[in-house]
Amino acid sequence: MNDVHPEQLFITYKSLLFSLAYRMLGSVQDAEDIVQDSYITWSEQPVDHVKNPKAFLCKIVTNRCIDLLKSARKQRETYVGPWLPEPLITDNDDPASRYVMKESLSTAYLLLLEQLSETERAVFLLREVLEYEYQLIAEVIGKSSSNCRQIFHRAKKAIGSHAIAQSSSPKASALTEQFVSAVVSGNVGKLLSLLAVDAKLLSDGGGKTKAALVPILGAERISRFYMGIMAKAKEDFSFKYTIVNGEPGIVLYAEQQVLGVLSLQIKNDLIQTIYWVVNPDKLTHLT
Repeated sequence: MNDVHPEQLFITYKSLLFSLAYRMLGSVQDAEDIVQDSYITWSEQPVDHVKNPKAFLCKIVTNRCIDLLKSARKQRETYVGPWLPEPLITDNDDPASRYVMKESLSTAYLLLLEQLSETERAVFLLREVLEYEYQLIAEVIGKSSSNCRQIFHRAKKAIGSHAIAQSSSPKASALTEQFVSAVVSGNVGKLLSLLAVDAKLLSDGGGKTKAALVPILGAERISRFYMGIMAKAKEDFSFKYTIVNGEPGIVLYAEQQVLGVLSLQIKNDLIQTIYWVVNPDKLTHLT
């Protein structure tokens, strides 16, 4: 500790802390704010007395995430339409993103975490993602190690065996491009061939803009939805392919402003779920 400047230590763990906070909250902006706040707290500490800086910083971030989730619970319950996490756009070549990308950050995975209580989510992530020992998790959470072990197993059971594999293969990228091409060109037959029969579309507008208030189920309904949108589209729009939550996706622009972010969950070489974030509040970090 004496040989390393506190600021340098914080920089070492900054990507880890953001990764933890984003998984907890599903919000890029809130995660960034909490990481910044944690630095202020860290800089005010006599760090020479901190035996485990990594654990200490994770404790600060975890507890602030739990507090924020509890205070936002009622707001989440009254959210208009499907709730989706803020899209996280990353560059796989960015060294700072390597830790963030190490474990799945897919939208499907984050939605599974939504089934857990605040404390369950924290214990689950600290154990499953950071691979902390239960004694260390107990120090972070403020509960006994045996209690944390029980919480973890309860969380694991709640999520079940829904392993979410990332779709970052060349096949997934090709499917994404074919999907966009079919929608833009109005090729209904091609679009239907790309979608699973029981495909699902989740559209998050948050009551701030036009979006489907309930999930759209089935390939044919999804196809009609997109053909209807394209028929009414008047604005000049453009898009770019990118990585959204570790998976192929696109950012859509209208008049050079971010209009929405789309990502796909692919299963058995077919599009199983479409995630479409158009809530402007969840796109401000991309402008």
